[in-house]
Amino acid sequence: MSFKDFQNELYTIGNKLWLKLQRLPTAEPVEILFFFVIILFIATILLMMIIAGSFCCVRCCNRSPVQKGRRIQVQPAARA
Repeated sequence: MSFKDFQNELYTIGNKLWLKLQRLPTAEPVEILFFFVIILFIATILLMMIIAGSFCCVRCCNRSPVQKGRRIQVQPAARA
């Protein structure tokens, strides 16, 4: 699928959504409920994707380098 086809598809979906929103005030209550359930589902999925992406980015990008402990040179104890 080329970018132009993808852009046309998004434009078509946007037009359908706009027409649905314009007809919403005169729709039946069940249709209004179903529309808002679908919108809530889409919003939940997008929110979950944003949260997952932010956790992944925080975990991968902000990982501090492993700190190496100081090496202490051990010397033999002095005999008295």
